[in-house]
Amino acid sequence: MAIFQSMRGFYEGLISLGNFVQHLLLLAMRLYWGYAFHLVGWNKFQNIEGVAGFFAGLGIPFPEMTAYFVAGVELIGGWCLIVGFASRLVSIPLAITMITALLMAHFEGAAQILSDPGKFVIQAPVSYLITSLVVFAFGPGWISMDYLLEGLVFKKK
Repeated sequence: MAIFQSMRGFYEGLISLGNFVQHLLLLAMRLYWGYAFHLVGWNKFQNIEGVAGFFAGLGIPFPEMTAYFVAGVELIGGWCLIVGFASRLVSIPLAITMITALLMAHFEGAAQILSDPGKFVIQAPVSYLITSLVVFAFGPGWISMDYLLEGLVFKKK
């Protein structure tokens, strides 16, 4: 019976460690990919005519307006991820933008999701999409403005 208690204690300790590391992992993901989103959005703003032309070539309607919108979503969304503000909310347009990028600009690789997963995974929007979905599903973690504001506004018990 003592061995089961020891195993249980070990397992509960492992779970506690995993729960703590979860928040550090979420922070690392938000910082890295938030900065990456920021850079991609900033670069789009720096070359908005080229981006609009690329979008026009893909057949995207209102290419110039769409280029500004996408650049703004990526730039502002990146900063929101970095500081952990409105993280779940901002992850929705970021994810939609990445899904659209996969379907429009990276369709050849995205279409191989089942037949050749390696070609799918190396598509640039995939990592951004996964990060957006993880933040949406798990939240920003303890080290975020969202967590701080939630404690102040909703006074969790």
